[in-house]
Amino acid sequence: MAVLSGWMPSVSARADVADTLLSVKPAVVGVGTYNPTGRPPANLKGTGFAVLDGSYVVSCAHIFVAPLDTEKNESFAVFIGRDRQVNVRSAQLVFIDKAHDLALLKVAGAPLPTLKLGDSTLAREGWQLYFTGYPIGSVLGLNPSTHRAGLAAIIPIYTPVASAAQLNLRALRQAGDPFEVFELDAVAYPGNSGSPVWHPDTGEVLGVVNSVYVKGSKDAALSAPSGISYAIPAKYVRAMLDRALSEKK
Repeated sequence: MAVLSGWMPSVSARADVADTLLSVKPAVVGVGTYNPTGRPPANLKGTGFAVLDGSYVVSCAHIFVAPLDTEKNESFAVFIGRDRQVNVRSAQLVFIDKAHDLALLKVAGAPLPTLKLGDSTLAREGWQLYFTGYPIGSVLGLNPSTHRAGLAAIIPIYTPVASAAQLNLRALRQAGDPFEVFELDAVAYPGNSGSPVWHPDTGEVLGVVNSVYVKGSKDAALSAPSGISYAIPAKYVRAMLDRALSEKK
């Protein structure tokens, strides 16, 4: 009887990804706000991941656009832990890169496990990558989900519109300064914004999931996901970190 081969990944290949994930998950956190008088007090809005010395978290800027209710002592927060055992850390928004929808938070408390940034300029279309985050928030507790994502295309974020009536402020900004993004063959939900996109061999971050570029309303994103998502390449994260640290000096 002939032996079939190549019909499924080997056990060792699957184990390699699983082993890499063990080093990725501890650095992935929830991000949002904390209001001590709120019901509930914690509001997880997206995902982030720790970098540098473990006291900084990278996420997406659009998560933090709503002003804080300072009269109720609302603050930005990072959520760590697993299941229902959640530790809330206060966080300060120290840098915003609106052009690339990136944000940097400074987190109080002990350093977190970190992820390394890879060289996103070496990424190739056709690579199989992974991203880890909180697609539906903390509905089922603080349990990150990991999804495989094929790197379908590396393209400029600006897409010409059919008519002037379709122009808006974001489209005009993109037209004036287009930049490359990763198109992913994967479904990402609003809570995945800020999720690290990582290489299965090294765990290095090559991009940051951004749901804003392809989603309409939150309800539409949940009920009719497009099957295509986008990520901001890590080279823009590196540039943000360089600018943030240089301004701090």
